[in-house]
Amino acid sequence: MGGGRGRRRGLLITLEGIEGSGKTSQGARLAKRLREDNYRVVETREPGGTPLAEDIRHLLLAVSPSQGRHERMTPASEALLILACRSQHVAQVIEPALQEGAVVLCDRFLDSTLAYQGYGRGLDLQVLRTLNELATGGLTPDLTLLFDIPVTIGLARRRKQERQHGVERNRIDRETRRFHARVRKGFLALAAEDPDRIRIVDGKPDPDLVGTQVNALVHRFFSARIKKTSKPRSR
Repeated sequence: MGGGRGRRRGLLITLEGIEGSGKTSQGARLAKRLREDNYRVVETREPGGTPLAEDIRHLLLAVSPSQGRHERMTPASEALLILACRSQHVAQVIEPALQEGAVVLCDRFLDSTLAYQGYGRGLDLQVLRTLNELATGGLTPDLTLLFDIPVTIGLARRRKQERQHGVERNRIDRETRRFHARVRKGFLALAAEDPDRIRIVDGKPDPDLVGTQVNALVHRFFSARIKKTSKPRSR
């Protein structure tokens, strides 16, 4: 992918997909490859990324409410908590790293909010975009990799992780299959709206083949960026 020296501002690459899509493990692989190519890489995630945001993450994903309270979280509360996390995350982690020229790899960002809270929960997409603008100051990913798999495969992978590695399914994992189908449909709709930024990766093959797709997409993206920034200015 070539060396990463000389860039004034860094790049934000986000990793998206439904539960069990493989985005987290592929993000770790991508980070390793970029570091081998001499890029400075910051790996982070949402919801979370800062101590305060991680505390909110626990509230968002916990299966049972804390202190014995049995209170169902409303879609609006869920969205606002996620956006509160993002505000802290951008201010404390992402924006400083970008200013220092790093490549930031973020596991979930705006598109997850639109897919889960918009398409999945039924909240207004434009309202979510407006609130996200407030939370981020208008920060937009430079590249988004959408790992797409059928819902049945994704949920089966999560159940397998639970059995083999003791990974407990969180509150979102336990949503209905219809909910996850709406989320997947939302991701694909977002990719159709913004194909230059959101690149779809087939998440069904084995991890090595998926990694090959990721490597090719990122290589093309970096090559295009280099060509764009190296063009001589017209007089």
